Amino acid sequence: MSLEIINFGCRLNAAEAARMRREAEAAGLENAVVVNSCAVTAEAVRQARQAIRRVARERPGVRVVVTGCAAQTEPATFAAMPEVDRLLGNASKTSAAAWIETRRALDFGIRAEEKVKIDDLASLRETALHLVDGFEGRVRAFVQVQNGCDHRCTFCIIPYGRGPSRSVPAGEIVAQIRRLVEHGYREVVLTGVDLTAWGADLPGRPRLGALVRAILRHLPELSRLRISSLDPVEVDGELLRALAEEERLMPHLHLSLQAGDDLILKRMKRRHLRTDAIAFCAEARRLRPDLVFGADLIAGFPTETEAAFRNSLSLVDDCGLTFLHVFPFSARTGTPAAKMPQLGRGIAKERARRLREKGETALRRHLAGEIGRARKVLVERDGGRTEHYTEVRLARPSAPGAIEDVVIAGHDGRRLLAA
Repeated sequence: MSLEIINFGCRLNAAEAARMRREAEAAGLENAVVVNSCAVTAEAVRQARQAIRRVARERPGVRVVVTGCAAQTEPATFAAMPEVDRLLGNASKTSAAAWIETRRALDFGIRAEEKVKIDDLASLRETALHLVDGFEGRVRAFVQVQNGCDHRCTFCIIPYGRGPSRSVPAGEIVAQIRRLVEHGYREVVLTGVDLTAWGADLPGRPRLGALVRAILRHLPELSRLRISSLDPVEVDGELLRALAEEERLMPHLHLSLQAGDDLILKRMKRRHLRTDAIAFCAEARRLRPDLVFGADLIAGFPTETEAAFRNSLSLVDDCGLTFLHVFPFSARTGTPAAKMPQLGRGIAKERARRLREKGETALRRHLAGEIGRARKVLVERDGGRTEHYTEVRLARPSAPGAIEDVVIAGHDGRRLLAA
């Protein structure tokens, strides 16, 4: 075995993993597993630690390098693990110099004081574009256009793991996507920690809508452009108009909503209210009638009453949500929410179950509505995805990366079935 990367968490981690692999391999790192961790919940941290122990148990002698948001926010936790040979922070993990240093340290023996390389992120003001030619095992490419976050939602540890918001200039982004298209990618996904903050730190303060327009204008050969998670309160008018007018901009948005009750939203320090979320979904769907929404929702936030939870439950119907990412509240040390009166894990898990059941009902409704429709499916290794990011099982084999015209014949409750 040479080099393996175990990736946890968001699409941004997936985008960075491709650059990490390139730099680590170029540095000559061998017989190593890199765990790219996530810190969004305590469960995510637990899974990373579990993976580290499993690797060390199943592959004696392999070197283990841990990086990502959990490494950045909880370095002592991972440094104390005897299975971990090296700890790299988020500022270093895509750096060629850091991987050269890591390889040398691992090859020639690493001193205890060299085990941890975690940089202070607070002073960062720029982010580098991760130039890659492809993503191993994937048919869609992820392009990081923004990193970090200037907001401080009371439940969120991620700003401490990513630093302040920084944007990649539009010209560099267009050049990278052109490079990926030339290597055969038909679909590109724009990623970031706070994607709608893109441009605020660039000259002229451009907005995300202008970036989307520039990409589609300069790259007519790009078949599909997709946007990852958005904060609806920050979506600009140009982006909404692009949704209405640009067929190659996919009709699927994933929204950072978190809750459907105004008091809980205020205690989360979110910047929208329930009516804002509903109004945004209604306006976006008016402009693009076939638009499908996903959303992040937290169940069991401190002080959440049953009535407040029901407001989140009903938001699924009121916003017309289809794909839910549901998280039982997880107190993260160092965040204000961790100091609020807690409901307990049992209540959070039970409410998360109810939200997931609601999401399953919404998904089945969406799947049933797709029967008989013609869709364009980006083929993956096992099935594919429609324009709306709905999973499809194909009736016949096709080459990964192709875009196939299919008619939807049915569904199995989880994915569509092509005729």
